[in-house]
Amino acid sequence: MSTAVAHVETETNTGIPNGKLGIWMFLASEVMLFGGLISAYIILRSGSPEMIIPPREMMGVPLATFNTFVLIFSSVMMVLALAAIQEGDVPRFGRYLGLVIACGFTFLFVKAYEYHHKWEEGITISSNLFGSFYYTLTGLHCLHVIGGIILMVYILRCGLRGEYTPTSHGRVEYAGLYWHFVDLVWVILFPILYLLNT
Repeated sequence: MSTAVAHVETETNTGIPNGKLGIWMFLASEVMLFGGLISAYIILRSGSPEMIIPPREMMGVPLATFNTFVLIFSSVMMVLALAAIQEGDVPRFGRYLGLVIACGFTFLFVKAYEYHHKWEEGITISSNLFGSFYYTLTGLHCLHVIGGIILMVYILRCGLRGEYTPTSHGRVEYAGLYWHFVDLVWVILFPILYLLNT
């Protein structure tokens, strides 16, 4: 076991490993960040005359639905990757984590196409209040997806080098928690931005 992995697995006085405590604290701050923005959007959407919601056909609901299933599928692959490394099956771990990374890139590619389409439809970050919130929320989420892809590439590299074992795989679990959080944020953003626009 490498020194870095051993450090991650060290437990605190609470009985929770340092790595897990750290990722939960980080995710708590992320909940406050996204929670504040989403709450502001919902409040202004229900009470501001400046919040002009585009019709559903302009929002690209089919593409957003596809992206939702892509991220849900990636979360399932993340669970399977963790299960594989817990069983010591490194090749299977690599395949599943590779699919997680591929899903992340697919999401970003579809999102880039969707952004281009929306700009052509006149939905820009400065077009109105909805556009500002839409690009802020989805753009921030995309940055988290990019960060997650970088993290998964690092985790995959370490796993293929044999740094994780059935008894020492904390980093994989913590990376999974982050990825599941990113997916959960999108599951919340999808209905409030794309479906509740009547």
